[in-house]
Amino acid sequence: MQTLKIIKIGGNIIDEPTVLNAFLKDFAALEGPKILVHGGGKLASKMAERLEVPVKLHNGRRITDAETLEIITMVYAGKINKTIIAQLQANQCNAIGLTGSDGNAIISEKRAVNQIDFGFVGDVKAVNTDSLDILIDNNITPVFCAITHDESGQLLNTNADTIASELAIAFAKNFRTELYYCFEKNGVLRDVSDNDSVIET
Repeated sequence: MQTLKIIKIGGNIIDEPTVLNAFLKDFAALEGPKILVHGGGKLASKMAERLEVPVKLHNGRRITDAETLEIITMVYAGKINKTIIAQLQANQCNAIGLTGSDGNAIISEKRAVNQIDFGFVGDVKAVNTDSLDILIDNNITPVFCAITHDESGQLLNTNADTIASELAIAFAKNFRTELYYCFEKNGVLRDVSDNDSVIET
């Protein structure tokens, strides 16, 4: 069975152009099928500040009202995603930038209100591997930003870590999937304040 690598990057890579360039060079050099998932870094918050739209967070998670959704769609699916795609092409990695709505790839449902209303935030319901298999079979690397849809015309801000995980689970029927999270900690921690409390498996 072929191995599919799914790699998620966050703000610590996206926000530093030299780090991002170095990562994308390494990613492009990986052999075999692969998928890249990225978050939004600080750029969405900076854009919101420029447009005088308040940034609202709850326990580190973005509350996404209609104005914020417009901003993150422009930043995640536009500026960040297309910059990554252009750099991958420069490194001879044929890639295509996607949201979950493209090819009906990732379907979510709006998060139910439970104590707090997160607004237009989605929880992944299904991954359509059929449309993505066509890309992978033709050596085109999908690059997902953190936007999905609900099949009723509504885009939803969706956690990129979750998207990467759901992609790995969905593709496990056809591939041996390997899931990588690139971030500034030593690994998944038992205690977030103790960098040595890594959960090995």
